[in-house]
Amino acid sequence: MGDVPPKILRPHRDDVLLAVASVLAGVLLWSLGVHSTGDRHFFPAWAALVPLLVIGPMELLRRTAPRLTLAVGTAAVIADQFTVGNLGTVLVFTDLMYAAVVYGGPAMARRLPVSTGLVTVVVTVVAVAWLRTPQSLMIGVLTGIVCFGPALTGATLRNHREAAEAARLRAAQTALLAEMDRTQAVAAERARMARELHDMVANHLSAIALHSTAALSIDSPATSREALGVIRENSVQGLAEMRRLIGLLREAGAGQDAAPVPSLDGLAALLGRARANGAASGLDFVLDDARPPGPPLPAPVELAAYRIVQESVTNALKHAAAGPVAVRLAREDGLLTVAVDSPYGDRPGPRVPGSGAGLIGMRERTELLGGTFTAGPAGPLWQVRAALPAEEKAVRE
Repeated sequence: MGDVPPKILRPHRDDVLLAVASVLAGVLLWSLGVHSTGDRHFFPAWAALVPLLVIGPMELLRRTAPRLTLAVGTAAVIADQFTVGNLGTVLVFTDLMYAAVVYGGPAMARRLPVSTGLVTVVVTVVAVAWLRTPQSLMIGVLTGIVCFGPALTGATLRNHREAAEAARLRAAQTALLAEMDRTQAVAAERARMARELHDMVANHLSAIALHSTAALSIDSPATSREALGVIRENSVQGLAEMRRLIGLLREAGAGQDAAPVPSLDGLAALLGRARANGAASGLDFVLDDARPPGPPLPAPVELAAYRIVQESVTNALKHAAAGPVAVRLAREDGLLTVAVDSPYGDRPGPRVPGSGAGLIGMRERTELLGGTFTAGPAGPLWQVRAALPAEEKAVRE
């Protein structure tokens, strides 16, 4: 008993009801004298109950042991043909044939419709050749109804179930892929928002930190007043940009006016503010726009180039030694090149610590557009180089 699988010991409730109903219906038909073979029998009338009592309990195993039930059912229905016959035995056999296709293995499900179809054809041909009467065709028809019909019905149902399961799996995979895409989109959007927030606010906060440190370090009313003026100006500008970003993020902000996107036309103003903020540290900012006349740049390229220059200027304010900071733009061979050179070395006075997020943001902006980015010391200079595609088609690809 311990070696028998639990699923065989516990048949399905519907199978139990089917087995009981099949046996009782067969006994009732036998008691009423309803037979299936007429006078073609070799045993007493009660012998028709033996195949019925053998095949009836097989309904209990129709789901769990279809191969066994089909073998026993075939033997029982053949034996039934040598008795007065019982319709209950034939009906139970048709159900076992159907269950063998539905619940059996894939090989059995493929073979049974084919084999029962061949059996039906062979029986029909043999019956017609042997009896040579029109009624002999009924033997083939009955064989098809008992064997081929249930097998074909079971195969059709199984195919529908497998198709439904495949569709369910595809739907689950599609949902999983959609969730992965959503997660990646959320992560990409968070990274983009972090870059925008850093680039928009870091420049102003760096200037504030630099001048507040200078005001605390130098005990001079004039210096403190000048530093406070610069701090106020950068605070107001930083607050305005922060409000603009928050306005873009509000779900209810659809009715607000669209804020202008920074472009390379605003570099002169950006360097003017940087020149005022870096004067106390001996920094001078120079712009060399060597771009020839031509079609306008794609908006993503303009924004990325502006942010790269902005972050480079912010880093120069925080770390560069005294001297000129040169910003150069060029456009050739379908590329927009951005070059920023700042003095590299120790400088006296207050400095603002950095986290490295600016370099990461510049690199991400460049790579998202399919460009190249490098940054690092080169002799007495800290060099930033970015090459961005200057054509709309290249940006979309």
